[in-house]
Amino acid sequence: MSPNGDAFLLDPNTPPGPSRYAHARIAPASAHRTIYVSGIAAVTPDGKLEGATQNADGTWNLDIKEQTAAVLRRIDAIISGASNGKGGIHNVIDSVVYLTDMKSHYAGMNEEWNKVFTDRVGAPARATVGVQELPDPRFIVEVKVVAVVDFE
Repeated sequence: MSPNGDAFLLDPNTPPGPSRYAHARIAPASAHRTIYVSGIAAVTPDGKLEGATQNADGTWNLDIKEQTAAVLRRIDAIISGASNGKGGIHNVIDSVVYLTDMKSHYAGMNEEWNKVFTDRVGAPARATVGVQELPDPRFIVEVKVVAVVDFE
């Protein structure tokens, strides 16, 4: 184990890309373990970007609701995989949402978020930050979370 815990990769057989990061870090602890999930965009393990369709003229239609839903599904899969099925999206205790256009995208992101986290009692702490850009110009939302899972 590294000094910063165990790394988790959703699909360890995927060839490494230009960026090197674990999908999650599992911190050493007792029965409860903390899982630190890297910033996740709406990209499937095979490289397909959800919520982005290319028009005939080469421009892109980017859908904040589709991208947000895809990101939350991917985070759920990462936490489930990192915890051997003992946790998921509802174990998230803290989150940071990055949006490239706060005015246009906040409401749609929040609508999808609220479908997953249906009440304040179960929802994680959250910060939402407007950013100038994300690593790919088709990414309009990225989410980073911390989850706590009981491994016993």
